[in-house]
Amino acid sequence: QVQLVESGGGLVQTGDSLRLSCTPSGSTFSTYDVGWFRQAPGQEREFVAAIRRTSHTVYADSVKGRFSISRGIGKNTVDLQMDTLKPEDTAVYFCAVGRPVLSAIRDPSMYYYWGQGTQVTVSS
Repeated sequence: QVQLVESGGGLVQTGDSLRLSCTPSGSTFSTYDVGWFRQAPGQEREFVAAIRRTSHTVYADSVKGRFSISRGIGKNTVDLQMDTLKPEDTAVYFCAVGRPVLSAIRDPSMYYYWGQGTQVTVSS
């Protein structure tokens, strides 16, 4: 079993940046694809970005060009750099691991383990 811990959330203003990190406990990311998802109050969990074992990255259209997912160099982490934040980015952000086929990489049901989430709030 893989335990995941997210960090880096907070309260920022429109246009600011945040960097989220996802760290596994008791395992490594080397054999998993890692995804970031978010969930706003009253809404379904939605895909944000993913990085595959091959380092191929996939982004939701809503964050493309503003967010960047990467594996921490020398660190067993996966980071989500979020720039030019907007109020509509406000949500709880979760990281998850799995081995989805590329066509299903945006589907949260394809991921095995999830973190507890970290709150990101962007004020206007």
